[in-house]
Amino acid sequence: MTTTTWTPEAVAARIQHTLIATGTTRDELIAHCRECLEYGFDAAMIAGSWLPEARKVVAGSRVKLAAAIDFPLNQMTTAGKAAEARALVEAGAQEIDMLVNIGWLRSGMEQAFRDDIAAVVQAAAPAAIKVMLELPMLTPEQRERAVALSVDAGVAWVKNASSGAVETASPGSIRYLRERVPDHVGVKASGGIKSWDQVVGLLDAGAGLCGSSAGVAIVRRETGARSY
Repeated sequence: MTTTTWTPEAVAARIQHTLIATGTTRDELIAHCRECLEYGFDAAMIAGSWLPEARKVVAGSRVKLAAAIDFPLNQMTTAGKAAEARALVEAGAQEIDMLVNIGWLRSGMEQAFRDDIAAVVQAAAPAAIKVMLELPMLTPEQRERAVALSVDAGVAWVKNASSGAVETASPGSIRYLRERVPDHVGVKASGGIKSWDQVVGLLDAGAGLCGSSAGVAIVRRETGARSY
């Protein structure tokens, strides 16, 4: 793809600034949301339990609120995921990142895999659902089916992985997804994203969004940033 000249403001607008660490305090949550406001990040990606507090901080701004379902263990039932999706939307989530049941996919249970996602899409409406596909854990054939089934289930976004523990997001993974989803489905990059050059490479490869806990360091072009 053609390389784009990116400004800090344009990059920030594509970053979903993430704070999902266990034990996060109210003060840390508020500071995180204020960073989103200050730098113009696309969204604050936070634990669902903190949505009511975050909602107060970002009220009236363009910063969206996002949360995750069944992350990182992927052990919830479909009914549990659907109920949680409804609860998150009621609490203020505008987007939900969902860990898909790749165990079902790897077992050949394609209908169950697809219906699990569709149930969450329906329960969360009108909030957008992003599916974390864990591409490195799938065979080439399973990757193709994961993408196709997710699109058929009605997702708004596909993601390469849930975190850096699964994959450091790469332009190759992003191009793979972008080439396989229709124009109305977005691609979000996730996993080990902690530098300006990484983000620009992912955006140029076709990512519409990048998830990172190092958002501030990225737009400041600082080095040595941590990320989840």
